[in-house]
Amino acid sequence: MTDTPRILVTRKLPQAVEARAAETYAATLNPADGAYGPDGLVAAAEGMDGLLVAPTDRVDAALIGRLPDSVKIVATFSVGYEHIDLEAARARGLVVTNTPDVLTDATADMAVLLMLAAARRAHEGQTLLRAGKWAGWTPTQLMGIQVTGKRVGIVGMGRIGQAFAKRARAFDMAVHYYNRRRLDPALEQGAVYHDTVEGLLPQADFLSLHCPLTAETHHLMNGDRLALLPDGAVLVNTARGPVVDDDALIAALASGKLAAAGLDVFQGEPDVDPRYWALDNVFILPHQGSATVETRNAMGFRALDNLDAFFAGKEPGDRVA
Repeated sequence: MTDTPRILVTRKLPQAVEARAAETYAATLNPADGAYGPDGLVAAAEGMDGLLVAPTDRVDAALIGRLPDSVKIVATFSVGYEHIDLEAARARGLVVTNTPDVLTDATADMAVLLMLAAARRAHEGQTLLRAGKWAGWTPTQLMGIQVTGKRVGIVGMGRIGQAFAKRARAFDMAVHYYNRRRLDPALEQGAVYHDTVEGLLPQADFLSLHCPLTAETHHLMNGDRLALLPDGAVLVNTARGPVVDDDALIAALASGKLAAAGLDVFQGEPDVDPRYWALDNVFILPHQGSATVETRNAMGFRALDNLDAFFAGKEPGDRVA
């Protein structure tokens, strides 16, 4: 293309990412960070050659059908792309890219934080201190669960799952995993493979979810599967909220079947099921898994790399449609 491509950036991105976008493209930014609704996004896309969207933008078949003909590519600022209808994009000839790899370490770190905080009752300790109710140390106060030496089950042994397993081994944890395909032994590093989720769960004192959200994994952790975990297990979710059935998890936490949970993602974000607020044995964070300066910059640069390749007439490295 001879003219500078025009792109719409739908959310406020880190300063370094916006600076590069503005330098390379005729970029329409979103400094107020107000989320576009479908009508607003379609209107703002008029005359644009590409979109740089976020997981909060629902790019479904209806929206894709309304996009101006000028739009040829959608680059999402995320590794997940369940918010984009890939089939509809392919049918229209719309290129879609994502940002894999760059958020692996940050998300694996977050899973460790959630595991430790849930097991060691960090929420209860913080609440006690902030309410001014701590009367001092006692021998049996807020006794939690030791992480070191326990068994950890991992559902989804992709890049993030493997990074989490590496961290778990530093706690001398025995790693068990379920994946659609067994890893090469060199990547397993002694981890025990289970060919079904049901086979994995009884071996998981701690369970960490790292699978994508698909039709098959929606409510993967339902009441029947949670019942297969050992009594007093701890569940960690940094994957996607709908992988877990809220009704089943809340019941398991309230009954004591599960000792605790650490959650960074929720079904229906940002509307969190209010029943979680009444549970002291849940450590929760607002989808912070990739929220480091380094990672969010890298995500933005990766999205721009894909746009750069496309507008240079090359195949984007992270094309998913």
